[in-house]
Amino acid sequence: MVMVQSPYPGEPRPSTMLKFNAHPECFLMHSVSSNQRIEVLMKLSAGTSAQTDPAPGVEKRPDTVAASTSATIAARLDRLPASRTLWKIIALISLGGLFEYYDLFFTGYVAPGMAKSGLFSPDSLGVFASLAGIKVAGFGTFIFCTFAGLWVGVAFLSQLADRYGRRPVFTWSLVWYVCSTTIMAFQHTGELLNLWRFIAGVGFGVQLVTIDTYISELTPLALRGRAFSLNQFVSLGIVPVVALFAWLLVPTAPFGWDGWRWVVLIGSAGATVAWFLIRQVPESPRWLALHGRIKEADTITAGIERQVATETGRPLPPVHAEAPEEESVGRFREIFAAHYWRRTVMLSVFNMAQVIGFYGFAAWVPTLLIARGINITHSLQYSFIIAIANPFGPLVGTYFADYLERKTQIILGLAVMGVAMLGFAQATSPVVLITLGVVFTLAANIMSYAYHNYQAELYPTRIRARAVGFVYSWSRFAAAFAGLAVGYFLELGGALAVATFIAIAMVVGITVIGVFGPSTKGIALERINH
Repeated sequence: MVMVQSPYPGEPRPSTMLKFNAHPECFLMHSVSSNQRIEVLMKLSAGTSAQTDPAPGVEKRPDTVAASTSATIAARLDRLPASRTLWKIIALISLGGLFEYYDLFFTGYVAPGMAKSGLFSPDSLGVFASLAGIKVAGFGTFIFCTFAGLWVGVAFLSQLADRYGRRPVFTWSLVWYVCSTTIMAFQHTGELLNLWRFIAGVGFGVQLVTIDTYISELTPLALRGRAFSLNQFVSLGIVPVVALFAWLLVPTAPFGWDGWRWVVLIGSAGATVAWFLIRQVPESPRWLALHGRIKEADTITAGIERQVATETGRPLPPVHAEAPEEESVGRFREIFAAHYWRRTVMLSVFNMAQVIGFYGFAAWVPTLLIARGINITHSLQYSFIIAIANPFGPLVGTYFADYLERKTQIILGLAVMGVAMLGFAQATSPVVLITLGVVFTLAANIMSYAYHNYQAELYPTRIRARAVGFVYSWSRFAAAFAGLAVGYFLELGGALAVATFIAIAMVVGITVIGVFGPSTKGIALERINH
């Protein structure tokens, strides 16, 4: 239960309670007296719908919620103004993704410690030792297993969120991640380390896709850009933390236990706490309405409306319903239907290109710094300084996320990434290396929040999770092999060869989005996909 402060400090107002229980019918959001609360609970226990008078500014609807349709549910959500309740829901969803980013980014930071422990020696790697012909192949196999697991999760399990709902998949995929990552921390061979890394990747891969669909469906039209900026700001806020932990712990062995293992377990412990918090998030009303659960969708939407009206103290804007989305069970083949196949191909190619830059730098930055002549201790220190910039990209983006076309933000981000990487590969001064690393990181994370928003906007609710999962899976697939490719290019031509590889990928991403990407700014999801 989360208690929300009254927006009228100092005035004798009724207490406002926000409660999200496991079933949407148990979602209560009201400003009522104690006696009224008891009456509501009695109605719920009797199996009836709990109705209370709307808050000021919320229009009364007929008693029968069957009059609501998926179109009106969507329109009621889209017209909501910014409020504390909406931002809190977005922040809680983002909290679920925070530890996925912790896990993704510790990949690069713990690599020197794992190598020091002998986990990437041929004997320890077992079947993975067949890749010994590639320099830095040991670490490359760890990255390969990370993204191979992510690929399986997003490609084959993302459809679960379309079938069973956003909320259950969102919460239980976090449990999967916690369990498998904890087991991974106790492995003593590279072979088993990589196996459990793959299993963990499956779990948090499907959650990352579900977060994108969740936010796009719960966020009002005018706030979608800033909502994804906030999501990435919260999630990426953990990156400097994991970099700091790695800097302090990886070179050491607290209590005789390898420092990298402590870094992994800290993430699992934090994710366990996050699981209890994110259970407060309601199911997507859009998803419920599309699956015929209109009464539940209306209950959740009405509760959000009531709270927003109370917080803003103004009447809510009128409802302007778009043409209703087709109420049918989505099928995977629909992502290749006449209206969507071009978007699917475009986003698949784009995802393969962008991830080469995003993780080609983020997962390898300590190793790339070592290749530029920096020792391991200073490499981790500089990586920490660069990592501090991660959450500030989305924070800067809040100023233009809803005012600049989404595809334009993506293109500009890719362009700056390519130029900064080429400069990084030729710099020798620590100050210049850090500065270019920060510029690259800021641009990459502006591009990241923009494309996560963009790809979720381009498909209807009935297939959104599986469509986003499919196109996003190509980034996981490409990243799995990009980890090996970066190791190969690093041995072949040093940091400059890696930078050239990344710059070419950025040009490909700019081309497909610039030529084939539709505009989405200020357009309702239902109209984009009608």
